[in-house]
Parts: sequence; C-alpha cells; structure tokens
Amino acid sequence: MHLQKTGERSRPRRRTPVLAAALVAVTALTLSACGGGDTSGDAAGVSVAASPDKAATVLDRPFEKPNLVLKDTKGRAYDLRERTKGRPTLIYFGYTHCPDVCPLTMSNIALAYKELPEADRDRLQVVFVTTDPERDTSAELAKWLPGAGDPSFIGLTGDFPTIQAGARQIGIGIDPPKKEKDGSVVSMHGAQVIAFSPRTDQGYVVYDDDTTAEEYEKDLPKIIKGENP
Repeated sequence: MHLQKTGERSRPRRRTPVLAAALVAVTALTLSACGGGDTSGDAAGVSVAASPDKAATVLDRPFEKPNLVLKDTKGRAYDLRERTKGRPTLIYFGYTHCPDVCPLTMSNIALAYKELPEADRDRLQVVFVTTDPERDTSAELAKWLPGAGDPSFIGLTGDFPTIQAGARQIGIGIDPPKKEKDGSVVSMHGAQVIAFSPRTDQGYVVYDDDTTAEEYEKDLPKIIKGENP
C-alpha cells in the first residue's frame, strides 16, 4: 500500500483501485496524510481497473449512498440519503486544516461547477464531510467552504465514529486525527471523490485526488444526467 503525504503532486497519473464495502478482502485503500505523518488503513471489497486516459473509475459494483445523519453549516440535522435522493451528488471526506489536497480538490470541483448551466448547478449536490469534527464545527465549515469551494456546497460535521462508519460504507478509510510532537494535527483519509447517480442513488464513479478542474468540467454534465463519463 502506498501512503501519500499531501504535497506529493509530482507522481505520474494513476488510478487507485477503489474498495467496495463488501466482505471480500482484496487490497487496501490509499490514504492521504493531510498535515504529515504516516499511518495505515484498509478496507474490504472489490477493486476495479480503470482506463489510464480517463479521470473517472467506473465501478462494476456501485456503492450505496452512506446512511449518515450529521449537522450542516447551520447546525441543523442533515439526512444525507433523504436530502440528496434523486439528485446527482459528489461526496468528499476531508478537513479544513488540510494544507493542500482537500482545498485543491474542492477548488477543482468548484471551477468545473461554475462552468455548468444554471439548471445543472441547481441539481448537482456537492457534499464535504469533515474527517476532523473536533475542530471542524458547523461554524468553521461555514467559513471555509465558500472560499475553498462554493457557497452552495454542503458541509457536514458530527461525531467521529459516525463519520468514520459512513465513510467505510463507500470504501473510504479514515483514521482519527492525530496530534504530532510539533503540535500539528494529522488527518489520514482516503482522498477519493465519489459520484452518485440521480437515477439510482448509487455511487458508480470515483475520482482520485489528482483529477483536474478540466476533467471534472468534462465529466459533470454526464454525471448530472446519470450517465457514465
């Protein structure tokens, strides 16, 4: 398993196999160390090969949308399945103190989002779930998301065990935030973006953290229609 520290952006493009939430152990999910430090994590499931010339990995066995009820940026209960039902949805797990990967991912999605027709922007749901809920309160997410992404993006927080369990439902590994000797906090988490179809509410498309704004811009119109990119 490769453990990537944020800031390692010179690696050649590759597509990390994504792990479905099943009971067949195949391989381990890549985690990103946003802030430094190494740890390991794995999940069980099936891996899927992807075309090297495409940004998206299309899964043979799609994920069910996480059964998560958390708090939004106004501190109100947000039922992820209910609120995004029948709508194209991108879900990303990260945290606001991440120095590079998380804000870059959200920025790339936001740049592509702004190029969509208004009707498509109204349909698409972009959901950011914190992996560091102790620091990422509703108020903190409300301050961070408009700058890192877009004011329309949804930010969710809650207790860590609930978030971790929800992430596992879509093959994303998360470790509890860890404080280093120098006082910095490391949050290890899978850096994939999962796209859910408006037709089936299943997550059938996965993007790695090296996906560009141009690639999202190319794929989002198809995802919004429930088509494979």
